[in-house]
Amino acid sequence: MDNIAIAITNDGALRVYAAITTDMVRQAQKLHNSYPVATAALGRTLTGAAMMGAMLKNPNGSITIQIKGDGPLGLILAVTDADSNVRGYASNPDVDLPLRKDGKIDVGGGVGTQGYISVTHDHGVGEPYSGTVKLVSGEIAEDLTAYYAQSEQTPTAIGLGVLVGVTGVPEVAGGFLVQLMPGRGPDDDKILAKVEENIKNIPSITKMISSGFTTDDIIGKVLEGIEHNVLEHRKTGYRCNCSLERVERVLMSIGAEELKKLMDEGGETEVNCSFCDKKYTFDTVQLQALIRKTSKK
Repeated sequence: MDNIAIAITNDGALRVYAAITTDMVRQAQKLHNSYPVATAALGRTLTGAAMMGAMLKNPNGSITIQIKGDGPLGLILAVTDADSNVRGYASNPDVDLPLRKDGKIDVGGGVGTQGYISVTHDHGVGEPYSGTVKLVSGEIAEDLTAYYAQSEQTPTAIGLGVLVGVTGVPEVAGGFLVQLMPGRGPDDDKILAKVEENIKNIPSITKMISSGFTTDDIIGKVLEGIEHNVLEHRKTGYRCNCSLERVERVLMSIGAEELKKLMDEGGETEVNCSFCDKKYTFDTVQLQALIRKTSKK
């Protein structure tokens, strides 16, 4: 079962998140019928978003990640809520690229290296705020790490991985996120150096999960030799929150005149959800009802 474990070192210097997101990424692949490059890129982004969602304190908060490079995948978008429920898409899910020389999926080639990553925090109160930084590699984890370093000035290490099988279905997916807590102590540099050494020496995230590692086991590897406590386990998954009412509000937002144009064209108007590909169909009678609602506002 997909889940996230959250831990903190005994001295309070580091907080660590580890996620297994295999089912989530499989569902995203099935919904979008994506090719391996898009599956890996979106899967990494969704996994990162899920761990970031676990940082939100307000239950009404959300985080949106947008990655736009010069590669063929186009825009990659992921949204998480405070319960680490995620949804997302890649603009061009059917991109097909050769494997890299090392035999791995070419996520960086699909995303591109020229572009940006933007993260928008909505804490459920006040105005949302966004930070945007240039892409580093297009490999997602390095780009999210750069975002934290440049936009939030928070030392962070992130590892993300998606292993896609020969049939195109994800076999395992997951990640970890290590972050320095505010208020550095005298031993923090030693702890950071130890964690960096650990991360260099541990197997890849997909190898660990394929070997049967739990989220606690992953944290144990990342923090090997450092005393810590696992504070929480939480579920995570792919969940779209679209509904007929939400789609109606979107259509009403374009205004009565535009709705009249759609109605005058005759036939039915179809709206597809980008996150789950669900189709909502409106006939002329339903459009007329939306026009009346819009005109009353």
